[in-house]
Amino acid sequence: MKTAILAGGKGTRLAEETSVRPKPMVEVGGKPILWHIMMTYSHYGFNDFAVALGYKGDHIKRYFVEYGTLSGNLTIDMNDPEPLKRHEKEHAPWKLDLIETGDETLTGGRVKRLKPYMGDETFMLTWGDGVSDIDINKLIAFHKSHGKLATITAVRPQARYGHMRFDGDQVVAFEEKPQTAEGWINGAFFVLEPEVFDYIEGDMVMFEHAPLENLARDGQLMAYRHEGFWAAMDTLRDKHTLQKLWDSGDRPWAVWEK
Repeated sequence: MKTAILAGGKGTRLAEETSVRPKPMVEVGGKPILWHIMMTYSHYGFNDFAVALGYKGDHIKRYFVEYGTLSGNLTIDMNDPEPLKRHEKEHAPWKLDLIETGDETLTGGRVKRLKPYMGDETFMLTWGDGVSDIDINKLIAFHKSHGKLATITAVRPQARYGHMRFDGDQVVAFEEKPQTAEGWINGAFFVLEPEVFDYIEGDMVMFEHAPLENLARDGQLMAYRHEGFWAAMDTLRDKHTLQKLWDSGDRPWAVWEK
């Protein structure tokens, strides 16, 4: 099963970083957030990706060209017609289609432009800025169990501020940004049937709007409720939060380390 990742947005709310690179290339723990997302899928055996490029997409191309050819130990023999010889491989067994989908194309349009690369079969889709400890195998099993066209992962995000618990007026506990108990939001990590492409009219369509709304109207959208960790890197504050978790060794989304 192939995985589509949208990595073409301008990331304007993270302008401190995205003025020089696309948001999926902003690093946590010395690796782009895109790498973290792909490692999650790879942990469950899914190594075939189609990445929708847009804003500063050349940065993503350059990273994976170098990641695939320059990682690990090398021998360079200038007298050899093929001077670069690699030793052991120190990277995941990924195959990537890096597809230019336009600087101004919206999320639905980017998904639509990936259609020729996805094949006529079930595929996965996620955004290039969100990490989670979601069990991909359980997500796929849920999708197969209901027979609908689309599965969306519903998550409870972290609260923006810490919570206090009281006994009368006495503070008995202070919880630093716990998972919120109110409501569910779109956490991406979709599983989709190819008929979903028919719900996207063109480039200037937000996937989160008409396509999902019409899938829901037609009774074709189901939610996989993920109670575990999920976080999106929308702002510099979000990046610092993820970096702090990484540095502390508490890396809940790094399922490949467990």
